[in-house]
Amino acid sequence: MEVILLERVAKLGQMGDVVTVKDGYGRNYLLPQGKALRANAGNIASFEERKAQLEARNLETKTEAEALSARLDGQQFVVIRSASDGGNLYGSVTTRDAATIATEEGFSVDRKQVIIRQPIKVLGLHELEVHLHPEVVAVITLNVARSAEEAELQATGKSIQDMAAEEDAAAEFEISELFDDMGAAADDDNDDDEGGRVATPEDDA
Repeated sequence: MEVILLERVAKLGQMGDVVTVKDGYGRNYLLPQGKALRANAGNIASFEERKAQLEARNLETKTEAEALSARLDGQQFVVIRSASDGGNLYGSVTTRDAATIATEEGFSVDRKQVIIRQPIKVLGLHELEVHLHPEVVAVITLNVARSAEEAELQATGKSIQDMAAEEDAAAEFEISELFDDMGAAADDDNDDDEGGRVATPEDDA
């Protein structure tokens, strides 16, 4: 299918370009979303008449997107989820989750604008792209943790594995301290036994 683009489409072309796309992609995405028209003589002529208007609208929406991107880019949002001790989530974090948390924090983001390159199925910090406009992309970070306290630690750069290792080390230290205390107490008991022993005739011999 040949279409004429009404806006820039990543990896496809700029506004006004006539490109060939798969029928399904054109029918199910480009045409319904208003991103393109079938490239027939009538639509091409119509585009030429509306070109100045489309460019003005594109510039306006781009300016708005850039203003939002200036506030949104680099933001970190905390997402609380249940997970195993090893850090694996019981489920995954979706584009809907990302859009919802961003919107709750005061940023108008639609789930269709969010791009997750790799499924989020473990605790930690995950970078996502938010496509606010065909030419404007903001990058945000989701801090996925089991609690607010854990999220604060992850924000400092510690991973769930680091925290688990520190907890194990602390537990081993407490156990060794306990054994040391028990050993010291046993030594004290032995000293008391020696000091309190009653003299016998054998001692004089």
